[in-house]
Amino acid sequence: MQVIGNGVDIVDNLRIKKAIVNNSFIQKIYSNLEIKYSKKIKNKANFFAKRFAAKEAFVKALGTGFRDGIKFKDITIKNNDFGKPEVKLSNNIKLKIKKKFNLKKFNIFLSLSDEKKYSIAFVIIEKK
Repeated sequence: MQVIGNGVDIVDNLRIKKAIVNNSFIQKIYSNLEIKYSKKIKNKANFFAKRFAAKEAFVKALGTGFRDGIKFKDITIKNNDFGKPEVKLSNNIKLKIKKKFNLKKFNIFLSLSDEKKYSIAFVIIEKK
């Protein structure tokens, strides 16, 4: 296995808490699945902050940032049945990764953490 990219991002939870008051921010940044799941979460600021950080960390690992047609909503952060966070990508981004790195298959590893003031995400993209 070969690491083809890694990225990290840290977010001030208060910044996201202020931003999510605006519904258009939520609609622009988060997928329908993330928005739906957020309704079950008590601490929405930290929930959305971790996902924001994960999306930023992912595009850093990819080495592109948010350009060339990559949008926040192309990346969904969800938890598996055991609570482990996972990155779900649109077909558009999957194709970009395969083309950019000349890959057929890849893995994405994601770690999230938060405290009162900050949320952090770390992403590794690995060639299978």
